[in-house]
Amino acid sequence: MWSIQFGEGANDPCLFSTNNFHGRQTWKFDPNAGTPEERAEVEAARENYYQNRFKIQPSSDRLWRFQMLREKNFRQEIPPVRIGEGAEITFDQATAAYRRAATFWNALQSPHGHWPAENSGPNFYIPPMVMSLHLTGYLNVVFSAEHKKEILRYTYNHQNEDGGWGLHISGPSMMFTTCLNYCMMRILGEGPEGDRDNACARARKWILDRGGALYSASWGKTWMAMLGVYDWEGSNPMPPEFWTFSTLIPFHPSKMWCFCRLTYLPMSYFYATKFVGPITSLVEQLREEIYCEPYSEIKWSKVRHHCAKASLCFGDFEDNYSPRGKVQRFMWDTLYHVAEPILALWPFKKIRDNAVQFTIDQMQYEDENSHYITIGCVQKPLMMLACWAEDPSGEAFKKHLARLDDYIWLGEDGMKMQSCGSQTWDCSFGIQALLAGNLLNEFGPVLKKAHDFLKISQVRINPSDDYRAHFRHISKGSWTFSDRDNGWQVSDCTAEALRCCCLFAMMSPDHVGEPMEAECMYDAVNVIMSLQSPNGGVSAWEPTGAPKWLEWLNPVEFCEDLVIEYDYIECSSSSIQALVLFRKLFPGYRRKEIRNFITRAADYIEITQYADGSWYGCWGICFLYGTWFAIKGLEAAGRTYNNCEGIRKGINFLLKTQREDGGWGEHYTSCPNKKYTAQDSTNLVQTAFGLMGLIHGRQAERYPTPIHRAARVLMNGQLDDGDFPQQELMGVFMRNGMLHYGAYRNVFPLWALGEYRTYSAAVASPKGFQP
Repeated sequence: MWSIQFGEGANDPCLFSTNNFHGRQTWKFDPNAGTPEERAEVEAARENYYQNRFKIQPSSDRLWRFQMLREKNFRQEIPPVRIGEGAEITFDQATAAYRRAATFWNALQSPHGHWPAENSGPNFYIPPMVMSLHLTGYLNVVFSAEHKKEILRYTYNHQNEDGGWGLHISGPSMMFTTCLNYCMMRILGEGPEGDRDNACARARKWILDRGGALYSASWGKTWMAMLGVYDWEGSNPMPPEFWTFSTLIPFHPSKMWCFCRLTYLPMSYFYATKFVGPITSLVEQLREEIYCEPYSEIKWSKVRHHCAKASLCFGDFEDNYSPRGKVQRFMWDTLYHVAEPILALWPFKKIRDNAVQFTIDQMQYEDENSHYITIGCVQKPLMMLACWAEDPSGEAFKKHLARLDDYIWLGEDGMKMQSCGSQTWDCSFGIQALLAGNLLNEFGPVLKKAHDFLKISQVRINPSDDYRAHFRHISKGSWTFSDRDNGWQVSDCTAEALRCCCLFAMMSPDHVGEPMEAECMYDAVNVIMSLQSPNGGVSAWEPTGAPKWLEWLNPVEFCEDLVIEYDYIECSSSSIQALVLFRKLFPGYRRKEIRNFITRAADYIEITQYADGSWYGCWGICFLYGTWFAIKGLEAAGRTYNNCEGIRKGINFLLKTQREDGGWGEHYTSCPNKKYTAQDSTNLVQTAFGLMGLIHGRQAERYPTPIHRAARVLMNGQLDDGDFPQQELMGVFMRNGMLHYGAYRNVFPLWALGEYRTYSAAVASPKGFQP
C-alpha cells in the first residue's frame, strides 16, 4: 500500500537541503501496510475513477487524503447546510458551512504545515522520465513493479476514447502525446496489443490513421530521436552555439523565458551530440509500429516541418496550435542546409565542441543551484539524461536520481509527474482562506504551523557566484512555487506568501507565532519590485525586456507566448496586495518607490482589461480567474466601483456571466481561444471566483441578491464531510496547457464562504438573507 511521506532524505548521501527537506513530499510503497478495509477503500476509489474517467478527468486526490484523514481520526461533526429555493441564508448557516469546510481542510494539513496536493495534468510529463531512465539503464532500479503498475494505470485512465492522448487530460488527442505514451507503454513491458482495453493497439491505430509519428510536434521528435525511433536528420536544428554569442544579441537564449531557455539548453546539447540510446529489439519493433512506411525508406530531411493539423476526417486533433511562419522556416532551413554542414567540418567543429561544453557547464550550474530538482518536470529528465551521457557513474547523475521522488505523485487514477509541486502556492492560498472567515481563535494551531512553513520556506540566498553570467535573477527573499530547495523565485508566490506573513505580523503571536523578521520581509519586497516592467505590469520569474518579435521564432508548436517573459494580471494583483499590507507595517521602507509601484501596477491592470469587462487569466481558467484577481488588485490600490470604470466593467462581466442557478462555469477552451466560453454546468471553484469578485467590487452596496445566490450554490454543493466535489481542470500555462490543482476545490470555496460570512456579519439583518 502506498503512503505519502514528509521530509524524507536526511540519510541519503546524494541529497542536500537548505532547510532540512521542509516541504518535501514523497511516496513510498509498503506491501504489508494497510488493513483489508483500507486497501478495499483505495481499490474502490480506483475503480470508481476508471468508470467515470470520461466524465471528470482530474483525480480527486483520494489516496493521500484517505491517509491524512485516517491519521487525524477526522470525523465531521457539523451537520450539512442545505439552502432551499427561495429560502433565506442566516448568519448561523453561513458560519456552519464555512466552519465545516475549514475543519475538513485543517485535517488535511501536513506535519510540515503545508497542504499536499496534486499539480499535474499534461500527458507529456511522465513519458520523458520513463524514457530517460530506460536510456540510462536505471528504469528497473528506480521504478519498482508497483511504480510501473501505477504509471500504466494513469496511462490507461487518461487515454481518450479514440485511442489517443491529449496535450492534457481533458484535451483532444494529439500526435505528440500519443506517440510518447505509446512508446512509454511499450518500454514498461506492454505488448503491441496493450493490456487494459487494448490500449496499445488502439493508440497505434490512432497514430497510423493520421500519418504516423512523422507528424509529432518537435518535442516528441526530440525524445523519439534520443530513444532511437526517429532520426535526428528529421529534426530542425537546435544549435548550442547560440549560447556562446554575446548577450547583446537580441536572440541570445538569455532573453528567453526561463522554462523555455532551460528546456532548449539540454535539447541543444543532445542535438549537437546526436545522442541516441542503444538500438535494442524493442527499438526495432517501435520503428515498425509507429510509421506508415518502412523506417529505412523515410526521407528524414523532408519531414522536418511535418506537424499534425486538425483534420475534417478525424476531428479535433492538432499538434500545431502555434504554426511556424515563413521567417522561422527560412531560419531553420538555413541552419540545416548551411550552418550544420559547416560546423561538422574541421576546424569549425571546434566551435561546436566549445559550445557543447558551454551547455554542460550551464546545466551543472542549474543543477547545483536547484539541488538537482531543476526548474520543472520538463527539464528534469533532460538534465538528468545529459548528466548520465557525460558521466554514467558520476555524482551529478546520482544526485539527479535522488531527486526524482520530488516529482512523483500518486492518485486514484495512477502515478504521474508533478509540474514541480505547489506547496508554497497552495499554503498561501489556504492560509488566506482560513483567515477570511474571522475564526482565528478556532484555527490558531493550524495557522501557526502554516506560518512556520512559510517562514522556513523563504529563499535566503541568491544563486551562487556570478549569477548574471548564468542568466539568473536575484532570488534572496523570494518564495518558490514548491519548496525552498527548488530555488526559483516567482513573483506571485513571493507576494502571496509575503501577504500572509504581513497578516500574521498584525496578529497576536500567541495565536499565529512570532512574526517574520523585518529584514526577510525587506528582501521579499526587493524581489517583487525588481520584477515590475516599464509598463507597470509584473512578470513572474525574471524581468521582461526581450523583443516581442522573438515569438516569431517560437519552436514549440503546441503552446504560445513561451519564448520570452511577460507581465501578468495575477502577478501584478498579488504584488499590489502584498505591498499595500507591507506598507502598513513598514511605512518608511522604499516609501515613494512602493507608492509608485502600486499606482503603475494598478494602471497596468486597467489598461489590459478586455472590452467585455473581463481580464484574461494566464495561470487559471480563465476570464473568471483573471477578473477576480484584477478586481482584488484594483481594490487594494484604493480603486472602487465608484471611482474606477475598470471595476464597474468587471462587475458587469461577472453579473452577465452568472448562471441561472447562481453559479459560474467557464470552459477551458477560453484559454486557447482567448474568448470567454461558458460550459454547460456550474463549477464550484469558478463560482467562488465570481462570488469573491462581486464581494470585492462591493456589489452588496447596490444589489446583493447575486452574492447570496452564489453563496447558496457553494453551500448546497458541499459534501457531507465538508469536502467539495472534484470538477473540471482549473489551471493553465502558455494558453494551451491545462493543469490540475488538486487543492483548488477546497481552498477557493472555503475562501469564498469565509468572505461571505465576514461580509454577512457586517450587513445581515436578524432574519438573514433572501437569495
